[in-house]
Amino acid sequence: MSVKVRFAPSPTGFLHIGSARTALFNWLFARHHKGEFILRIEDTDRVRSDEKFLKEIMGSLEWLGLNWDGQIEYQMRRLEIYREHAERLLESGKAKKVDGTKVVKTDEGEIGSAIVFPLPARKVSFDDILHGRIEVDTTQLGYDTVVLMKSDGTPTYNFACVVDDATMGITHVIRGDDHISNTPKQIVLYEALGYTPPQFAHIPLILGPDGGRLSKRHGATSIEEYRQRGFLGEALVNYLALLAWSPGNNQEIISLKEMIEKFDISDVNKTAATFDLQKLTWINHQYIKQTPVERLTQLMTQGGFLPAEGDCPRFLGTVPESGADREWLGQVVELLHDRLDTLADIRTVGGFFFAKEIEDDPAAVEQVLKEAKARSYFGDLAGRLETINNFEHDPIEQVMRDFCKEKNIKTKELFHPVRVAVTGRSVSPPLFQTMALLGKEEVVRSLKRWAA
Repeated sequence: MSVKVRFAPSPTGFLHIGSARTALFNWLFARHHKGEFILRIEDTDRVRSDEKFLKEIMGSLEWLGLNWDGQIEYQMRRLEIYREHAERLLESGKAKKVDGTKVVKTDEGEIGSAIVFPLPARKVSFDDILHGRIEVDTTQLGYDTVVLMKSDGTPTYNFACVVDDATMGITHVIRGDDHISNTPKQIVLYEALGYTPPQFAHIPLILGPDGGRLSKRHGATSIEEYRQRGFLGEALVNYLALLAWSPGNNQEIISLKEMIEKFDISDVNKTAATFDLQKLTWINHQYIKQTPVERLTQLMTQGGFLPAEGDCPRFLGTVPESGADREWLGQVVELLHDRLDTLADIRTVGGFFFAKEIEDDPAAVEQVLKEAKARSYFGDLAGRLETINNFEHDPIEQVMRDFCKEKNIKTKELFHPVRVAVTGRSVSPPLFQTMALLGKEEVVRSLKRWAA
C-alpha cells in the first residue's frame, strides 16, 4: 500500500511547536515509506482565518525543511464536495436537517439550523498504532448527534476531515492524542459514507516544564518566534524529533536524512513529552558549531541579527555583502563561532565589535580596572601599538609580550586589564585576535580612555 499522509493546519494562528512536531512526524513517515505528504489548509473558520497566518505557516514549514507534495489543498475550495456528501447522507436517511424550530444537543453544543447526523447507539473500536485497541460506547459521549454542515454552509471539522481524508486517499492519520475523542464519531461517518477509515496514530502532547500544556507562559511557542530568536531550522527539527521519539543508542544529533532512515511511527512514546528550552539551546549550539562560517554569516545578515543600519561605524551604514567589511565580518563570526548558542548571540557575545561606544561591565571594571597597576602602562602601550603597520595577531602579541618583559610585569597583569579596557568585559575570545579585529584605532582609543 502506498503511504499518503497529510498535515492540516488552520490559518487562525501561527504554527506552534506542537503542530510543527505533528507535521514533522507525518513528513518523516511519508519520506521513510517513499509516500506522499500533503498540506491541507483547514480554512473554514471565516472569522479567524487570516492570510498572514497562512503565509507564516507555509514559511515556517519551508524553514524547517518540510516540503509538501503536489498542490496545497484548501477546504474553502471544496465546499461543493462537502455538500454532495451531506446530500448523500440526507438521501439515504442517515442524516437530517434541523430547521431551527428546536434546539438539538450535539457534539458542537446546542444548535439550531444545520444538517446533522444522529449517532447510532453502539460500541466503536479501532486499532491505534501507538495506543493499541481503543473502544468507545457512543452512548457515553454526552451527545447523540454530530453536526455535518453549519447554517452558514460550511462543514464542521469532523465532517470535513472525514470527507477530505477519504476523497484524498489518506492512508494514515498521525495527529495529537487530544484528537482521540474525535476518532469514534469520525469512524461512524466513514462507515456511513461507505469509506474505509485510515489507520490512526495519536501522538502524545508536548508539556511545559511545569507539567502543564505548553503555552505562552513557558516562553516562545510559535516556530517564527524561535526563528527570530536565532535558532536554526535544522536544529529545531532535530529537537522536535526527539520529543517522544529516539533514533536509539542515546543519539541526540541526527540529520534529516538519518531521521528518514530510522523513523518508525510505532516507536513513538505514548507518554507526553516535556519541552526543554535548555536542551534545544544545546542542540542549536552544536549545529552552529557545525555550520560553515560563510553560511552562518549569511544567516546573520539576512535574519537581521547584526546591528541595525548605522549602528556600526565599520559598516558605514549598512551590513556588507562583499568587500573588506564583509571579510572582516566573516572573521568576527569565525572567532565567535564556538561561543554562540543562537544567531542572536552575535550581538551579546561579540557586541563590542559592533558598538559605537563600548558598554563596560561594571563588575569587570570594579574588579580589574579600578585599582589595576596596568592602567599606568596603558598610555605607553597605546603608543607602542600605534607603531604597528600590520595590526594583526602576531605583531600585536609580539609588542605586548616585549612590553611585559621590558616593564618586568607578568603577562596576566597586563593582558587581562587590556581585555577589559578594549572589550568592556572580563571574558572575551582570544585577546590578540579580538584586538586585531577591533582595529588599531579602536584599541588605542580604548587604552587611552582608561590610561591612569
